[in-house]
Amino acid sequence: MKLYLIRHTSVDVPQGTCYGQSNVPLKSSFEEEAAIVKQNLNGIEFDAVYSSPLSRCRKLARYCGFQDDVQWIDRLKEMYFGEWEMMPWDHIDDENIESWYENWVHLPATGGESFKMLYDRVASFLDEVKEQNPENVAIFTHGGVINCAKVYAGDSTLENAFDKVPAYGEIVCFTI
Repeated sequence: MKLYLIRHTSVDVPQGTCYGQSNVPLKSSFEEEAAIVKQNLNGIEFDAVYSSPLSRCRKLARYCGFQDDVQWIDRLKEMYFGEWEMMPWDHIDDENIESWYENWVHLPATGGESFKMLYDRVASFLDEVKEQNPENVAIFTHGGVINCAKVYAGDSTLENAFDKVPAYGEIVCFTI
């Protein structure tokens, strides 16, 4: 099975904002960025197309021509940061933030989830897709989810999954 994991285009939030599962606006460069993604997917026949239901992924999937054939999957949402959503990282006034920085893999954000929790939901989804034995699968999603897929594919570990974060609009391919 070949996975084409497509990260949404650039978001229009202040640099350093913890936005996780919040629906946020996209930059005015959306059409330019999305056209490149669409061109890079041109000619690939997909057996299945999945997407995070968050607006930034939904909009890109539709722009790329996937309408009725997309399955919107909650498990493909970005990591949920709970009470920290939409706060600047350097203004989060929470007694748990320092512990979280030291052990973000296993400790959840206050009211949210840990990276391991995100990984578990992404891995369970990928297990189900793999059972269907598709050849080519497109997944419109988020940087954290793509990094979980890297771990799932054996290209990374939980601890170093964020050593390289995919760029906005980047397509990351894996064969599983």
